[in-house]
Amino acid sequence: MSDREELVSDDDEFVRRADPFRRELLAHCYRLLGTVDEAEDLVQETYLRAWRSYSGFEGRSSLRTWLYRIATNACLSALENRGRRPLPSGLTDPARTTNSEVTLRRVDGMWLEPIPDALVAQGTSDAADPAAVVVSRASVRLAFVAALQHLPARQRAVLILRDVLGWRAREVAELLGVTESAVKSVLRRARTQLTQVSTADEELLEPQDPVARTLLEQYVQAFERADVETLTRLLADDAVLEMPPFSTWFAGRRAVADFARSRIFRAPGELWMTPTSANGQPAAAAYKRDLDGDYYAHGVHVLSVTERGIARIVVFLTAEVFPSFGLPARVSAAAISAAARS
Repeated sequence: MSDREELVSDDDEFVRRADPFRRELLAHCYRLLGTVDEAEDLVQETYLRAWRSYSGFEGRSSLRTWLYRIATNACLSALENRGRRPLPSGLTDPARTTNSEVTLRRVDGMWLEPIPDALVAQGTSDAADPAAVVVSRASVRLAFVAALQHLPARQRAVLILRDVLGWRAREVAELLGVTESAVKSVLRRARTQLTQVSTADEELLEPQDPVARTLLEQYVQAFERADVETLTRLLADDAVLEMPPFSTWFAGRRAVADFARSRIFRAPGELWMTPTSANGQPAAAAYKRDLDGDYYAHGVHVLSVTERGIARIVVFLTAEVFPSFGLPARVSAAAISAAARS
């Protein structure tokens, strides 16, 4: 075999062996970074580094472990000079008033972003295992990823590698170049801090649960019809509304409903929404009608749904997240009317 043929053969083998791990590596980088675009960039960087070094890969660890090592180190380097990406509830107390005069404080460029389930819902190497898919969804839920953002980068990496991916302390120590005892110490601190900032979400329903699907459908109808009474009925007593890039947020069914009445709902038909799913949770992409009568990308609503109702709504008010969901920036009124008739 010529050198050129051998090189092509190595390339083909690398793609065949490495490509099945792309989804779970994206989920891993997203947990660490909190943003889809940067996570995708670092997955690409991981594959480029791995491809360049593949001829020297000696198989002392699995290919999967090797890729995770490269990805983790790339993420840690990216996090060295960057702040965390929280949700509004991780920074301030809820607003004390919900009337039409409440001031919405906007802070750009710092927030956690949603990740479409279509990119990572099967983010495990055993995607056929339903239990593995559920675990994957739970590990990218907004509450969990937001809580991770409160940890220093190395604590974040250790906790993910140990508690999400199930690595042994020895493997994590080798990756980070520290002792096993240091890994165990970091993990204890990370777990302690995580319990102080995270909220229990064991009762959250999966996006395909019949109750969750019904609540999402009714939620969409409430927004499209500007129906605050229906929205109020759907909310849990302790419901929360967050709207990054605004740091202002609201807690309690009455507060959320009052804000929707005074500041969100205008007239039926002003909003059009299409269901989706993000972060292992039901979601809907909202489009707002403009003066030309067509609808333009407005925000993605991610819902935390329980048997008690909708417990949390995080509305990412930016059109920039729509491409990752495979959604257009504009939908014509004619297309919406045609869809409604079909």
